[in-house]
Amino acid sequence: MATKTELGPIARERKYAQDKQVDKGLIPRKVPIVCSTRFGIAIILHFCNFIMMAQNVIMSITMVAMVNSTSPQSQLNGSPEGLPVDSFGGLNKSPKSLPAKGSIFGGQFAIWGKWGLPHEQNRLYSIALSGIFLGGFTAILISGLIIDTLGWPFVFYVFGGVGCVCCLIWFVMIYDDPVSHPWISASEKEYIIYSLKQQVRSSKQPLPIKAMLRSLPIWSICLCSFSHQWLIHTLTIYTPTYISSVYHVNIRDNGLLSALPFIVAYFMGMVGGYLADFLLTKNFRLITVRKLATVLGNLPSSVLIVSLPYLSSSYITATAFLTLSCGLSTLCQSGIYVNALDIAPRHSSFLMGASRGFSGMAPVIVPTVSGFLLTQDPEFGWKNVFFLLFVINLAGVIFYLIFGEADVQDWAKERKLTRL
Repeated sequence: MATKTELGPIARERKYAQDKQVDKGLIPRKVPIVCSTRFGIAIILHFCNFIMMAQNVIMSITMVAMVNSTSPQSQLNGSPEGLPVDSFGGLNKSPKSLPAKGSIFGGQFAIWGKWGLPHEQNRLYSIALSGIFLGGFTAILISGLIIDTLGWPFVFYVFGGVGCVCCLIWFVMIYDDPVSHPWISASEKEYIIYSLKQQVRSSKQPLPIKAMLRSLPIWSICLCSFSHQWLIHTLTIYTPTYISSVYHVNIRDNGLLSALPFIVAYFMGMVGGYLADFLLTKNFRLITVRKLATVLGNLPSSVLIVSLPYLSSSYITATAFLTLSCGLSTLCQSGIYVNALDIAPRHSSFLMGASRGFSGMAPVIVPTVSGFLLTQDPEFGWKNVFFLLFVINLAGVIFYLIFGEADVQDWAKERKLTRL
């Protein structure tokens, strides 16, 4: 009996060791994000967003040079007083100059739905999306130099050529999922598939349009995205004009001051992604992280902007407020702009495009409403513009705080179809 009782613990230890080895065999080895295929995809998307934004910016910068070179009688090279001038230095006459970015961002969501691990999505998405701000920063700095030395057509040749290179790299290096990628390592492929096994998409599920239209979490994303885009376009269109008219300092003539908000936003966006993933590793609830990022990306920026008319100091303080506000606004990348992956992973690309399309109404409405306020009340016009921004921003944030969710919705879960 003594021998039997002594062998009992030994047998249990051996069985535990065997079970542990089996578990290790079932769970793939963790593949670090650095030097991985998914990190390379984030870098490629980073440069694709870079060139997308740069091409958008150069349209505004080269507009005046193009008109002046083709029409000597044009007076566009004069002072555009009374007209809203964006922070890129171009006249903001209509929303037609704004790019249709919904399909671009929706396509990126389709990528991260199959490549981004739950605890890495914020970092990967922030790395990819931060290319937008680097593109604006670079285009503002070097476009004027290219126009002065080579002429305005070479701006399109340079950035168009870079765009063709990025397009070629995209076609060669980007694949739908890890299974179809020819150069991914076996260990990383197994690790991604295992980590996303709870988010496996079934083949051809119809879009639940009616359920989406009745979903308050989706409407909270759309409305908060709209209010955030109202903030962004007021920042880029009217705040530089306000500083120019009040302090008589045209920051558009200073390439560094014009580009500074972009480079601050570039770093703040990536820091926000890493911070969000860090909080998730500390067992913060996913919805808490999403709402915290959304609040920090909206309210501090709108408070800084609404306080501008009450500053009596130099333009340096106002420019610092503008730069800080632009930088903080990018924290929303880890909030509302990635929330569609949480509530409906299967339909995230469609929801991203739809929310971007809905928020795209802001660039259409902002110039009209703000221009009306400025012409109706020249004395308090700027206060009204910035106060309206704060109210819309606050309303969007409150709606998202109340109705925003991060759990997969019932209508977004896989449905097994049975045939009689």
